Parts: sequence; structure tokens; C-alpha cells
Amino acid sequence: MTLERAPDAAADKALSGEVSPGEPLTKSVTNRLRDMIAQDELPAGERIRERALAETLQVSRTPLREALKILATEGLVELFPNRGAVVAKPDPAEVQDLLQVLGVLEALGGELACARASDRDIAEVQALHYEMLAAYARKDRLAYFKVNQQIHKAIVAISGNASLIETHGRINAQLYRVRYRSNSRNTKWDVAIEEHEAILTALRARDGAALSQILRSHLGSTWANVRDGLDELDQNAGS
Repeated sequence: MTLERAPDAAADKALSGEVSPGEPLTKSVTNRLRDMIAQDELPAGERIRERALAETLQVSRTPLREALKILATEGLVELFPNRGAVVAKPDPAEVQDLLQVLGVLEALGGELACARASDRDIAEVQALHYEMLAAYARKDRLAYFKVNQQIHKAIVAISGNASLIETHGRINAQLYRVRYRSNSRNTKWDVAIEEHEAILTALRARDGAALSQILRSHLGSTWANVRDGLDELDQNAGS
């Protein structure tokens, strides 16, 4: 199978979080809002003021509302009749439950990927890994995070299991903000790089048991990064 990768110009726009004229407007607005939520430009629990936000993004309210509907399906936004949209604020117990499930899904995805990956699939993941290392060298947290996400999704995609891919995508989307914040709070960034080196090594060797274990442990560190400071960070973001 061939893994989908954005053209360089579009990828640069996506990584910067800008509303890009080179892609459908609703998709571009959705991407921008998703990053604003992840980076607490739209803090958890905050009501979204459509008029002001549309002016900030320089778009009409129609694509903005369509984008909010998409984010609501991802669990990043809640829509209320007569109240509009509010940025979702999952409690720590829910976050922990979702991360546990995601860890199991990625572990299974890694095991299946090792059994089914072609040389081209592995080369694509390796190319993404090098892009991630470049972002790490630049100390660009957002770019690093986005390529990191591409790697995890690519491995699951190689599994070829449609139900697994759909379920992983849905839960991972709901945890977008949490995973970005885990990345931004990680003071041992070099350890994360070492873990990704191990992920790539296991995939190259097609060692399903090893990759499964590494991916599950990798998700466990995400919870450790956000557990203690989740409530504190949300309070600061809303202050």
C-alpha cells in the first residue's frame, strides 16, 4: 500500500497552522481550529465566539460552522442548542481511559503492520521519521508533533484492518489536544526520539511482538506526561 503524504507546500501550511488557500476552505479552517485548541489559543471549556473567530481567521461564518461540526464529531468541540460551541474539556479519568484503549489499538496495529508491510511502506515511515528528526533539530514542537502523528497513523494504516484504522482515527482525533500537550510538556524529548528509533527498528525487522510492546509503552508515557498537570494547565489556560 502507498501511504498518503501531503505535497511540500501544503504540508508547510498545515504545520504552520495557517488557513491555506491551497486546500478546501472548510478543511483549512478545521485544521487551524484544531491547532488553536491544541495550543490553548482556544482553551478547554471556553465558549467559541463565532463572529470574532471568523474575523480572526478572515473567513465567513459558514465554513467556520462547518469546521466546528467536524471538530464536534472528533470530540474536540461540544455543540449546544442556542448556546453555540464550547471547547471540550474531558476529565482526567476519561483521558486515561482513552489513552489505554489507544495503546491497545496501536499495539495491535504495530503487530499487524509488521506482518503486512511492504518495503515501500517501511520506506515511507522511515521518510516521515527523518522529517520528524528535522523538526526536532529545529526545536519546532508543532511540526514535530504533526509528523509524529503521521507516523503513528501510518503504522496503523499499514495493518490494512479497516475497523482498526477507523476506531484508532476516531479516538486519536479526540486526544489531539492531549497528545500535543504531552509533547509540549515532555522535558525528556530525546527519550521520545529514542523510542521512535526503536519503533522504526522493530518495523524494519518486522518484529511484531517488539513493535507492539514499544507502541503500548509509548502511549503509557503520554499519560504520565499529562496526568499530574492536566487540571492545573486547564485552569491556567482559562485564566
